[in-house]
Amino acid sequence: MRSAESGLESYQGPETEKGVVLRLSGARVGYPGTVVLRDVDLEIRKGEFWFLLGPNGSGKTTLLRTLLGLTPLLAGRAVRDPRHAALARTGFVPQQCSFSPALPTSVREFVSLGRIGGDRPRAEREADIAWALERSGLGGLAARDYWSLSGGQRRRALVARALVRRPSLLVVDEPTEGMDVASQDDFLETLETLHRDGGSTVLFITHHLEIAVRYATHVALAGEGRVLAGTRDEVLQPAALARAFGNRAATMARALATGSEA
Repeated sequence: MRSAESGLESYQGPETEKGVVLRLSGARVGYPGTVVLRDVDLEIRKGEFWFLLGPNGSGKTTLLRTLLGLTPLLAGRAVRDPRHAALARTGFVPQQCSFSPALPTSVREFVSLGRIGGDRPRAEREADIAWALERSGLGGLAARDYWSLSGGQRRRALVARALVRRPSLLVVDEPTEGMDVASQDDFLETLETLHRDGGSTVLFITHHLEIAVRYATHVALAGEGRVLAGTRDEVLQPAALARAFGNRAATMARALATGSEA
């Protein structure tokens, strides 16, 4: 069945029963007249923690937009399980929040913005907000002014805003840029808990190799117009990393794997 959401094909049946959420087969992604990535094959299953990894400008965002059906394929096939990966079931955590500090807003009010456009009854909306705040570790801060939060707490609020619609798929776009180490670790542990305890399927976009090494179950490594996709240990091999990031990355990966200093 062809989806109205930009040309991705929806499916039900045996593939869905195997837990497949998104799949690209022989895909060429990019824009009219510009191929960004070619011959892309990857399969994302329910409950996996995927990292879309690569240097700046390697095509990570284009790949993500194609997976979500926001950018049509140039060639190949893309399928998406509408029960788990429709846009209405997808939560998005952006790199930055463009919310104006001139507008006094409580944490609860900020999180509730994630429900805009929904049609659930009021009691269910309130339950969703409370659940999202608790899941993000902000249950005791609902009445606080959003702008009084620390940087790490604001990132948690962004997660809560994405969770308030109870998504099956959570997309996180370069969320650790500009964060100090303590805030970054706090934020990543929140995501790891959501994935581990809630079974969320997570797509995390970053160019930080060390984060992928620590948290990924699967990696799609973009570089030189191609994507290498698979489990973390299959993909994060020195030769592949050297091609994408240079020899320093390969050395770093070996060091992180052994717990030594790069």
